Amino acid sequence: SGPLKAMNFSVQEGGGPRILHQFTLEPPAVSFRMSGEKAGIIDIEPRTGILYINGSLDWETKKVHKLQVESLDGSGNIVKGPFAVTIYVEDINDNPPEFDQPKYFGVVRQNSRPGKPFMYVHATDRDDPTTPHAQLSYSILHHFPNPYEKMLFQIDNATGEISPSRTGSYYLDPQKQDTFTLVVSVKDMAGKTTNAFTSSVDVIIFVMGSLWKAPPTIYIKENSTQVHPVNISRVQSNEPGVIYELFEKEKLPRLPFSINEDGIIYVTEPLDREEKDTYTFFVVSKDNKGELVDKPLQIHVIVEDINDNPPVCQQNPTVIEVQENEIGGSNIGTVFATDMDKKDTLNSRLQFQIQSQEPGFPSTNLFYIQQDTGDLQLSGRSLNKRDSAKYFLKVLVKDTKFETICDVEVHVIDINDQIPIFEKSDYANVTVAENIPVGTVLLEIQATDGDEPGTGSSLIIYQVKEGDPNNTFIIETDSETNRGFVKINKALDFETMPVYNLVINATNSEPLVPGVQYNSSSLTTFKIFVTNVDEPPVFLNPVYKREVSEDIPVNTLVMTVEAYDPEGDSVQGKYAQRLACGKILFLQKSYLLVEGGRVVGYNAAQKSKAFLILQLRDVNDNPPQIATDYPTFFCYPVSGGERTLIQAIDADEQFFYSKFTFTLADEMNARNNWEISKLNATHAYLSPKHANFEEKTYEVPIILNDNGNPSLENKVNLKVSICKCSSENSCF
Repeated sequence: SGPLKAMNFSVQEGGGPRILHQFTLEPPAVSFRMSGEKAGIIDIEPRTGILYINGSLDWETKKVHKLQVESLDGSGNIVKGPFAVTIYVEDINDNPPEFDQPKYFGVVRQNSRPGKPFMYVHATDRDDPTTPHAQLSYSILHHFPNPYEKMLFQIDNATGEISPSRTGSYYLDPQKQDTFTLVVSVKDMAGKTTNAFTSSVDVIIFVMGSLWKAPPTIYIKENSTQVHPVNISRVQSNEPGVIYELFEKEKLPRLPFSINEDGIIYVTEPLDREEKDTYTFFVVSKDNKGELVDKPLQIHVIVEDINDNPPVCQQNPTVIEVQENEIGGSNIGTVFATDMDKKDTLNSRLQFQIQSQEPGFPSTNLFYIQQDTGDLQLSGRSLNKRDSAKYFLKVLVKDTKFETICDVEVHVIDINDQIPIFEKSDYANVTVAENIPVGTVLLEIQATDGDEPGTGSSLIIYQVKEGDPNNTFIIETDSETNRGFVKINKALDFETMPVYNLVINATNSEPLVPGVQYNSSSLTTFKIFVTNVDEPPVFLNPVYKREVSEDIPVNTLVMTVEAYDPEGDSVQGKYAQRLACGKILFLQKSYLLVEGGRVVGYNAAQKSKAFLILQLRDVNDNPPQIATDYPTFFCYPVSGGERTLIQAIDADEQFFYSKFTFTLADEMNARNNWEISKLNATHAYLSPKHANFEEKTYEVPIILNDNGNPSLENKVNLKVSICKCSSENSCF
């Protein structure tokens, strides 16, 4: 309660009659009066000032009631007021949500993008939209049928948009199930309380085939004369408003295709099948954010052939060789031609025809060509080179539209039907000394051949057929003249073979044709007499080798050599037909003497020489030394820690030692002043043991041992300088 003044009240809707406030009277006021939007249930008791509601307010009917209250005296005059009294009606959740349709229908395409809405449902709530009472949440209660563990559809709980789930995008197929019924529920209070109001509705969804399909293979005739670009196909996404693009599967200098905003695919220029006969590329659809809407579609284009290429001769001219004895009907060669039009089509089918033959002798139809293969044959008779060595043919090659002339040359090849014939059947004899040099020409022979010169049919090969078992002779042929030269191939020996009766034959490098054989005309004879020559004795070995130790005593027998005389004459010495056993002796360290005899026969003695190679084995007879390539020094004053490298050398072969050993001589000053440490088999470090050295040269006694067999030891006084050094650490 309180005095009369302007006031605001908030009252929940519903709830029935109630007292809101009591205004107190202030004299001279004796009553109150109310006017305004009383709705028939809001009033004030005049005497007591009680403001009350005699019923229930409804937010949905009127949200604000504006009233005026004034106090009156006994005469009905206004004492105070009027004052504004405003009643705000507070909403309560007293209205369930309602869908705007009793049933919904929608269409979804196969392979639609998951999460992309294809329809929506809408519900309203009459409660205050600024409160949770009218905040709605959508969900799918049931899914008929539901063949998979996961639902095929999903709904946005705030907007009511329905879209395929990932499972639905993959599995929706009108061939398997073309209709689904969803029971969609809507709750107020944002669906978060158990006392929220709920409504539901059926949503019927029809599944239709995807619009996004790759077109069948596109066939385009090459070299089209149409005005380009030309519409060749179209694609359509399941979603409207997408952006279509092409991208290549293979890297090309250019892609002769394009696509517009409606998904129409164009070829932008005439195509050439011989340049490229197939194209494969992809079409993609993107949304306005550049993200893929559908999976890429592969487009396959085949360029169809037209007859736009003439036949081409593979060789021009085609040269074919034919032997004289080829019989009629023989396949002598093939005329090859190609056509760049599509293989195994009438456009590339070639046919052959002989147009002309030059010369036309002995007849004008010596040749026949198979019209579909180009195989060339002799039509009836063998060719004869005496008639013509060459024939020139013009062969017409044609497809259904074009013609080409191919040149063919037929060369007639001589056959080996003539044998070589010697000018002489006997070349008498010749006498030669047994010491005639190898390579000497003894005789020139000549045979002739009637076949074509310069061919294997006329080239003559001479061979010794009989009388030369050891290949002592060789016959070389001049290929220009077919003249033969009989030469010495191996040294003659009167004692082994004093007479040769040679039978020589002449043949060709090419085989004779059947029915023709070599006969006596291709044979000749020749006799060679060998005369004896007084020859020197021959050592059993041309070279003798022996190894001895370098310390071998003087007059030691090194070896014995032997020789014989080829003619069988006696050789001065110990054995008949042998050189007297020559003794090779050392007379001095640097000289050798060969003792032996000489062969005496005929008018003068014959002498022979042999070589002796004497290999000396090393003996460990040299003591080791210190290498003195560089002077040994230490810089003055000595600070300690210095060392220098020394090397041991030995004139003997290194086989006689495995390593050198370095030790200081057993002298007091040496071991007090110096020390030696080994580095490897040939080197050691020499180091001063203290720093108290004067600026002078010291002699350091070092004992070297080569560890040979027997081992040799040597005491060496190594001169070591203690000197002032330059900045480069060298003695001044």
